[in-house]
Amino acid sequence: MNNVREIKTLGKALLVGYYLRNTELSGSQESLEELERLADTFGLETVEKIPCPLKKIVSATLLGEGKLEELFALCEEYRIDMVIFDDEISPQQQRNLEKIFKRPVLDRTELILEVFAQRAQTKEAKLQIELAKIRYEMPRLKRMWTHLSRQVAGGGGFTKGAGEKQIELDRRMLRHRVERLQKEIEEVRAHRQIQRSARIRTGIPTFAIVGYTNAGKSTLLKALTQADVLVEDKLFATLDTTTRKYILPNNQQILLVDTVGFIRKIPHTLIAAFKSTLEEAIHTDVLLHLIDASSPQAMGQAEATIKVLEELGVADQQIITVLNKIDQCENQSNLQKLRLHFPHTVQISALEQRGFPQLMAEMIKAIEALRKKLHLCIPQSHYALVSELMRDGRVISIEYEENDVVMEVEIPARLELKVGPFIR
Repeated sequence: MNNVREIKTLGKALLVGYYLRNTELSGSQESLEELERLADTFGLETVEKIPCPLKKIVSATLLGEGKLEELFALCEEYRIDMVIFDDEISPQQQRNLEKIFKRPVLDRTELILEVFAQRAQTKEAKLQIELAKIRYEMPRLKRMWTHLSRQVAGGGGFTKGAGEKQIELDRRMLRHRVERLQKEIEEVRAHRQIQRSARIRTGIPTFAIVGYTNAGKSTLLKALTQADVLVEDKLFATLDTTTRKYILPNNQQILLVDTVGFIRKIPHTLIAAFKSTLEEAIHTDVLLHLIDASSPQAMGQAEATIKVLEELGVADQQIITVLNKIDQCENQSNLQKLRLHFPHTVQISALEQRGFPQLMAEMIKAIEALRKKLHLCIPQSHYALVSELMRDGRVISIEYEENDVVMEVEIPARLELKVGPFIR
């Protein structure tokens, strides 16, 4: 049997959020709008989004009895197929709510997991998603076997019923599956480390394109490199890391890495599961932080991205902030706020390929900050070093004087010790 429940991708959904103070209402509404986009990405039609004011959280059902009756009536009236809560709910709350609503109840975490499972392409992404789904479902196994009753021993004692036995069996099977998945993921991660080490040895500067989901990262990669990547107006269109070569106007070769989009309230299981994918952002020279400047929630989305970067330990890395979709930006005051809040901003439209010269200029500056410009005089007997500099650095000028090669070159910092004896 399949131990992880399947959620159908077509149907009507009721989205439910909650807030404890009036000042939290607008934030709850924004979060529900994002949840609606997640539901749309998955293939669900949102019938209604309800932000519920709460005086206190009810431990068994989250919401109070009166509000639950009101929502159930709504489900019946509009023939809702499933109810989705905007915050993570406990296994017990989920079981109780499904009894009340008489239909599947999901939370934001489960919906994100389903969207990821639907859109993963590479072996690594599929393994990571399966692992995250199993970890999410393990505490919820009881829900699957409530129809199997307990059996009472003849002597008045108690023996486990079929349900309890099945839960134990399922948990054991899932623990073994988790161990196998972790082993496979470690193998993939080791392979990725070999690839990363090879890439670092080349000395080619690497830029990771990071940002909130649907900020236009894949559109930018495609516009610059003509890469065959999926460009779609949906959340999490890209789950798998894509790396492409690009030549800057000064003939400097670079690598561009497209990464998975960030999101508010991202499940901790997914941050852990995708750590290896997000590590591509760690092992790069510069981050291009793409922001959808046309979004009313642009500032909150940008801050959510910075928060994830802080969790990864890369918030202090060199960052170029790229304000994208300026062709769709109607609120100029929002644009001004973003420019004031973030240093080193560039305004572009990846779709219309506007602002690219300014972006290239900032990228060239960023590389210059990573590199040293040196005048060298290298004996021709050391021509292997000259070849290495020509391959890994940027040659500004080169002349041959008798037995020496005289060069002006820009090189990565790691080569500085090698050329030390030949600096003029």
